[in-house]
Amino acid sequence: MSRLITRRGLLTAGAAGSGLLLGGCDRLGESPGFRSLLSGAEALHERSQRLIGGHEPLAREFSPADVSPVFRPNGNRGVAGADYESHAAQDFANWTLTVDGLVAKPLALPLAAIQAMPQRRQITRHDCVEGWSAIGVWQGPQLSQILKLAGLLPRARYLVFHCADRFDTRPYYESIDLLDAFHPQTILAWRMNDAPLPVANGAPLRLRVERQLGYKHAKFVQRIEVRASLAGLYGGKGGYWEDVGDYAWYAGI
Repeated sequence: MSRLITRRGLLTAGAAGSGLLLGGCDRLGESPGFRSLLSGAEALHERSQRLIGGHEPLAREFSPADVSPVFRPNGNRGVAGADYESHAAQDFANWTLTVDGLVAKPLALPLAAIQAMPQRRQITRHDCVEGWSAIGVWQGPQLSQILKLAGLLPRARYLVFHCADRFDTRPYYESIDLLDAFHPQTILAWRMNDAPLPVANGAPLRLRVERQLGYKHAKFVQRIEVRASLAGLYGGKGGYWEDVGDYAWYAGI
């Protein structure tokens, strides 16, 4: 598995290797030149992985015998608020996925419409940046089907997944580029282990982008926004964890 380069991880490694004190690391982190170095390392990781793997390398798929007996949830285990609780009580029958932004035809898709699309079922491994992994069965339409229904405009470059959950007062969101969006294993999953997706694992919809680490697999997805750039959106780095400085935007494995 490729090692994810993060500001925190590189600072820690640098301190161990050179004997820098934590205060010195923090001062390095405040340096525009050092932040530029980190950004360059992330870009190199992205380019090198895609160069080695080609444009559409498939993540490994497993057999039913390999499925983990327990699939640990990542991120938030639920969504606070009466609106989400009401949807959950109705088995998300009235949940709607919005697709907007740089599209020819904005969409408002009920969960039933997503379930009625041609489905992909895949058994893959979820690799968490915190060091654990689990194998699960995922089912849902390929994201490419939904994007083709909406019709991407020429300036489209990124998809932003707006989620129902929050961390403190900050909405959770994530983003991917079109290369990952149109990958055949990138799906919007509504089933897990041959049953409706549990709330703790992101019901009613979660992104499965199998070539990336687990925090990129946005849960509780309620809106997909198509954008030309990630600039000007929240912290401008393309995701909640990226904005707070913990993880890199590209998390390829």
